[in-house]
Amino acid sequence: MDWHSIFDQARADVVFLFPEAMLVFFGLATLLTDFLLTKPQKSWNALTAMLGVLLSGASLWLLVRPAAEHLTAFSGSIVIDPFFIFFGSILLAVTALAILLSVRYLELEDEQSGEYYGLLLFAATGMMFLVCGNDLVVLFVALETTAISFYVLTGYLTHERRANEAALKSMLLGAFSTAVLAYGFSILYGIAGSTNLELIQRAVQQRHADFPGADLLTFLALATITAGLLFKIAAVPFHQWAPDVDQAAPAPVAAYISVGSKVAGFALLLRLFLTAFWPVNLDWAAVLAVAGVLSLTLGTFAAITQTNLKRLLAYSSIAQAGYILLALVAGINRDGTLHQRGLQATAFYIFTYAFFNAGAFGVIILLRRKGPNGDQTGDKIDDLSGLFYRNPTAAVLMLIFLLSLAGLPPTAGFVAKLLIFWSLLETGHPYLALAGALYILPAVYYYFRIVAAMWTSDASQPAQLPLVVTATQKYALAAAAAITLAAGIFPEQFLRFAKYSILGSFGL
Repeated sequence: MDWHSIFDQARADVVFLFPEAMLVFFGLATLLTDFLLTKPQKSWNALTAMLGVLLSGASLWLLVRPAAEHLTAFSGSIVIDPFFIFFGSILLAVTALAILLSVRYLELEDEQSGEYYGLLLFAATGMMFLVCGNDLVVLFVALETTAISFYVLTGYLTHERRANEAALKSMLLGAFSTAVLAYGFSILYGIAGSTNLELIQRAVQQRHADFPGADLLTFLALATITAGLLFKIAAVPFHQWAPDVDQAAPAPVAAYISVGSKVAGFALLLRLFLTAFWPVNLDWAAVLAVAGVLSLTLGTFAAITQTNLKRLLAYSSIAQAGYILLALVAGINRDGTLHQRGLQATAFYIFTYAFFNAGAFGVIILLRRKGPNGDQTGDKIDDLSGLFYRNPTAAVLMLIFLLSLAGLPPTAGFVAKLLIFWSLLETGHPYLALAGALYILPAVYYYFRIVAAMWTSDASQPAQLPLVVTATQKYALAAAAAITLAAGIFPEQFLRFAKYSILGSFGL
């Protein structure tokens, strides 16, 4: 093709970048308009950011295609398919929740500035490209855009020493994981001579046929990329950064990173494993099974000993990653063929997890206040003491989110875990199903430690002030609770959407 044809095609493809372009435009707008606002007006930055998310969502849904139809743009570098629509919608919803939960929190911290909301939108932009990228270069740049935004957001409260330490730790560990991931990407490029995932899949398929069970290059690429991706989703043994970041980062940032990194990381894992590494699916299924059980084990038992709410939820999220990994294992039959219910359970779990985990962090955000000595309080289990008597609605909402995290009815978490166990049994993994079911018992224990604190009042504790809940916080928590309950009581539509996302995108 000549240059004129290339530019003409690029101009035609620009329309497919509108969801990401809206996020970038309004992210820059928050940085510019911030200079025009006085300090009391800084909360208007949240409105600018929310407008960007809404317009990005509208642009995304204008790209909706019938099931099994997908379009490629920019020479196959990005793909518009049901997978992108599904995970892009989740990421935008999570970003909107983070914005709504941040307004009051930043007012208390006296840090209401445009850079914060700009970083949220830039992180969302990177994650959106992660779920639509079909090229190793696009995926790598998107991953780094997201990671850098997360590092800065973690240390956003510069007067908090722990936040600065957590940001530095996550940056150093993140740089190492990125190097490992880039090494795996370079091997894939060497195998295929291309960075396009579909061409890589064909090359891996050919090598698998030529060297059955003995292709060291493919195995090395799989091992290094899996290690890098397990870091991004905070799964064992690459989970070390998550508890420190979630505890030290501002609570809305901790919620956003805990949920956003999981959704984007698993989307990237699914995109790579269901395309480039699909010919060796039995190999990666075995690796993910081990990582899933280890994540369940460490996340569950480490959470039991925690007294800090954010750190407890961080270890809980490691255990939740274990369940999602087991769901992905259940997406592969013993003969290497696709098992629809397993992949459907994977997408459904990721979707519902985004809302009930963000909701749990949202209640913690309500507790945040300055102590009598200027210190910050609100992130210990004891801070929930007597919450039911101070704010019954907040206590009931927290109960709903904790029930879903534990996997108890009538919440979305129950349906999600039931689907995983069912799929594991159907694909011949009864021991994995048994292990996942048994780990619910200790999880119920540490989640109900929080419930017990909310419904009891310790006379030895100082009197707690009534909670101040803003309208934006009410909307965010109500939306998260509504989806958590609706997906648990009426899961059919949500399951249909999850099935559409996976089976309509990959020609398996």
